[in-house]
Amino acid sequence: MRYPIAIDAGLQQLALDEARGVVRLEAAALEQLAEALDGNFVALVELIRKAPGRVVFSGVGKSAHIARKAAATLASTGTPAQFVHGGDASHGDMGMITTADVVVMFSKSGETRELADLANYCVRFDIPLALVTQKPASRLGLAANIVVALPEMSEACGITDAPTTSTTMMAALGDALAVVLLRRRGFKAADFHVFHPGGTLGSALLTVGEVMHAGEELPLVPGSASVAHAILEMTSKGFGCTGVTDEAGTLVGIVTDGDLRRHMANGLLEQTAAQIMTVAPRTIEGAELLTEALRRMTVLSPRISAIFVVNGAVPVGIVHLHDCLRAGVA
Repeated sequence: MRYPIAIDAGLQQLALDEARGVVRLEAAALEQLAEALDGNFVALVELIRKAPGRVVFSGVGKSAHIARKAAATLASTGTPAQFVHGGDASHGDMGMITTADVVVMFSKSGETRELADLANYCVRFDIPLALVTQKPASRLGLAANIVVALPEMSEACGITDAPTTSTTMMAALGDALAVVLLRRRGFKAADFHVFHPGGTLGSALLTVGEVMHAGEELPLVPGSASVAHAILEMTSKGFGCTGVTDEAGTLVGIVTDGDLRRHMANGLLEQTAAQIMTVAPRTIEGAELLTEALRRMTVLSPRISAIFVVNGAVPVGIVHLHDCLRAGVA
């Protein structure tokens, strides 16, 4: 420990035993939840997937925190979602919910009075209602269209019965919903960046097309261009290379500083770009992740510092190793 504290050995062992007991109890609850999942869970997945609107999560107390987290997780993985607190719903926030939405409530007992108004609202306006609970036969369970039952496991704190094991299961169930839905929707890592552009993960999910240099910045010469022309193009664009294209505009080669040095003794300036170029340069599509461009430059071809971006075989951009550094992926 950085700041050591004198602790009686017996008390230390007691605390560790109690903590490990809590973790093991909650782990056992998650195992039972995994085994208990059935067709009702699948029905909820399909209900949300096919809904024309959003999925609205709600709860009260500790369950509200879990519901809010579930909404945030689904929203960041491609499923439109929001959170409405059960208490606030009775004071105007039900106006956020439309007949195109699906409502998912979290309530261990299924008897949470603050959720009754929201349940009645769903029944009145024929809004699909799902409930995650340990008591499927409860009042809210009878009002719901779909009930996903949680195993009846004891809470970790037998003294207060504070929500611990039950909220852990709810949180895991919310994560399971998000993951299954994103797979059903064909959600990809690159799509996640659209909803999460900030932070380390956002940087790692940048696409090549988002950072590439294009248009007038793109160094290109035709194969018939003189070496002198190629050198001017390399110097003016500042990437240390230039792409070489054929008459159809297809990328057929690349001229680098290394190519210039290798042909220095062979009447360099009397040759054309096509005569000194390296054929079949490594390329990448604009939709690929920037991390893949970095891999191709540093692992597959460790001696290159720039890679051309192509659409088919036509060059549309270029990415330099420095672009990866600036984006924080190198």
